[in-house]
Amino acid sequence: MSHTTPPYCFETTIKVRDYETDSQGIVNNANYLHYLEITRHEFCEEAGTSFAVMQARGLDPVVRKVEIEYLNSLRPGDSMRSCLRFRREGARFVFDQHIFNAATGEPVVRAVVTVVCLEHGRLSRGDMLAEAFEKYL
Repeated sequence: MSHTTPPYCFETTIKVRDYETDSQGIVNNANYLHYLEITRHEFCEEAGTSFAVMQARGLDPVVRKVEIEYLNSLRPGDSMRSCLRFRREGARFVFDQHIFNAATGEPVVRAVVTVVCLEHGRLSRGDMLAEAFEKYL
């Protein structure tokens, strides 16, 4: 039996800004969380929804857990290719996210972000979110 990794369902390019670096001249580790979040937000918009629209429907996806592995550093002026895959595991939605140096293709970050859903303020099975992203699941 062959195991293949599914392709990314979304990719975006993000440029490093000078203020995102630390005294070592590399991107501060906390900023990668922002890049991952930017990518998820842009994915939602491409899928035809936004957090404002979801909230108006009473749906609030919230991050439950982030596992992140830092592989290489980015520097001011670098561009990154931020990619994600999306799957459902019961009531949880899992984003497999990878960031690559856009110029070299070198892997920078690997992360797994787990999201749960609140519907009208209560923890739910996530059926409303699954409906919104049906074509990606």
